[in-house]
Amino acid sequence: MSPADFAQSIARELPFLRRYARALTGSQTAGDNYAAATLEAILSDRSLMDESGDIRVGLFRAFHAIWQSSGQPVEEASAGSREEKVQKHLTGLTPNSREALLLRTIEELRYDQIAIVMDVDQSEAEELVQIALQEMGRALRGRVMIIEDETIIAMDLKGIVQAMGHEVTGVARTHSAAIDLAKSKQPDLILADIQLADGSSGIDAVNELLGEMGDMPVIFITAFPERLLTGDRPEPAFLISKPYSEEQVRSAVSQAMFFASTEGMTA
Repeated sequence: MSPADFAQSIARELPFLRRYARALTGSQTAGDNYAAATLEAILSDRSLMDESGDIRVGLFRAFHAIWQSSGQPVEEASAGSREEKVQKHLTGLTPNSREALLLRTIEELRYDQIAIVMDVDQSEAEELVQIALQEMGRALRGRVMIIEDETIIAMDLKGIVQAMGHEVTGVARTHSAAIDLAKSKQPDLILADIQLADGSSGIDAVNELLGEMGDMPVIFITAFPERLLTGDRPEPAFLISKPYSEEQVRSAVSQAMFFASTEGMTA
């Protein structure tokens, strides 16, 4: 492959590496920093990509090597901070289990591809995903607000979230309804579509809520995730592609809850 073709192939996969990195760290900034470090490593040593025979798998494999060597810090954590609580909670999980779960559910890699990315046997990759599902199922419980204008999708999301043990504070179909709902009962997590029934933006509604209520995890649902994975502006850490699967929603919600405030939540 020529250098130009190689660069174009990397560019096509970069948004999805950003999505994975942001979900791991719970932060656009931290996730994009890891993605940038991965690109720098590949530029210095293209052999990092050679073993997989697949651009996407090779890119994620290079990322995973850097993630492992860095000690997997989520954020710089000061004493008593939310980040410190997150770090302590994450240390109770089986190593590599979250990574395997995200690669399988959000990035939809096959188990044999996950094995290459993480440098483990395929059987171990499968086991790590199952362990993650069990451990994340015992994760924190919290309040989830859904912003979605399509009734069937909203009810589907509500059912999935409730089955996980979380409380759904309500469903909003428009920008103004989302503001009113959040003010009546503040959520720990927001699950939002991009386009709403009145033609307004779910992103605008969420940004207004975050400005008034402070930082909280948000999962956006969109048919075009790459448009929100450029790193050029404030963007979400958690994204689900349409059409989504129940497994993807469960995984994203579980991951996001790790980064939610512990106030009002139970173990």
